[in-house]
Amino acid sequence: MNSENQQKNKEHYDRLYKTGQVKNILHWINHLDSFLNSATTTETSWFAIYKNNFKDRIPGKKVLEMGCGDCTNAAIMAALGAEVYANDIADSSGRIIEVLNENYKFKYPIKFIPGDFIENDLKGNQFDFVVGKAFLHHLEIPLEEKFLRETARLLKKDGEARFFEPAVNLKFLDELRWHIPVGNRPSKFQKEKYREWKENDPHPERSFSSSHFERVGKKFFKEVEIHPVGTLERFSRLFKWGEKQNKFKRWALRVEQKLPSALNRSFNRSQLIIYRQPHSINN
Repeated sequence: MNSENQQKNKEHYDRLYKTGQVKNILHWINHLDSFLNSATTTETSWFAIYKNNFKDRIPGKKVLEMGCGDCTNAAIMAALGAEVYANDIADSSGRIIEVLNENYKFKYPIKFIPGDFIENDLKGNQFDFVVGKAFLHHLEIPLEEKFLRETARLLKKDGEARFFEPAVNLKFLDELRWHIPVGNRPSKFQKEKYREWKENDPHPERSFSSSHFERVGKKFFKEVEIHPVGTLERFSRLFKWGEKQNKFKRWALRVEQKLPSALNRSFNRSQLIIYRQPHSINN
């Protein structure tokens, strides 16, 4: 199942994830309420994944995280009392989980599922939730369908899948975004630097539109919801990092939910994708 893009992802994230960040994760799970109060009001991915009382719904539930990455969310969910299974193609994620389990008394130790998730041997219809935090957009579309099919197979009949992903619903806005340098990503105006960055980027060229996630979701689930995120929050980049920026983010994430749905759908930067009622799939 390993494609060239999957191998690029594995190499990229094995370099990125280090056990040194465990100290931070342990601090956060030892100060769980303050961490979540901050993260879910200022950071789009945390705001989205924990939307609609997710925090209160997972204690005692069996949760699978696809693409657990640096393992922060897996640790947070386990600290909240969920029985967490976590998968990532990066071997370093497994090492982080080992250290976390050794240094924190979770009600249910986190279980790591290594390697290519499509080749897992998990029993079907056993998970209450499947989550992916900025995960699906790393997959080429044919592979994404296989992951969603597997999601439907693993979920209980009344289970729920929750994916936080980037959103591109207006092409001109997306094109404008690529011309503005952010972090290590150069502007398209810097042609040579941009070309070099793009060659090393682990993300494939593919659709991130809300309508795409609706269409593919309906192949495997009866119920699909898309929650736009970031219509106003995207302007937080105009502020320097710090409390002034966080204050704007808290305001924006709260207020943008009251905007007309058509406006939010057009200008959102990100989205929460919820799939429920999986179609019956042979186990």
